[in-house]
Amino acid sequence: MSSPGDVPPEILSRIRSVCQHLPESYEEPAWIGMRWRIRTRTFAHVYAPDVDRSPLYAPYATEGQDPVVMTFRVAADDLLGLTAPGFPFFRAAWGRNAVVAVLGDHTDWTELAELITDSYRGMAPKFLAARLPPLPPVD
Repeated sequence: MSSPGDVPPEILSRIRSVCQHLPESYEEPAWIGMRWRIRTRTFAHVYAPDVDRSPLYAPYATEGQDPVVMTFRVAADDLLGLTAPGFPFFRAAWGRNAVVAVLGDHTDWTELAELITDSYRGMAPKFLAARLPPLPPVD
């Protein structure tokens, strides 16, 4: 990576492939990395934090490279279940119901696509969220 915040193209490509199907969502550069928004609300943000400035991320650095992380929102009911087991998810230090996912070879991209879609669903106006396929029933 050439500078803090840069995200490998293969990770951006995977996230773009999910977000491009979400009604009226768009991608834009963020203060660091890239973010995807619906109207003025960010539902996913991917970046490589500088571990010297944000030591919280230092344990996730590998081979001298800063980790790549994505932040997104989850429903309050899902927050503890997603973050309690720990890696690769933990609660973000900012924002209500915000989660950080550490991305890498271990990433379950199917699960991440569902989490991105759910984050969009929670942030989008109801009429746009209604255009998505319904959530599967919970057993």
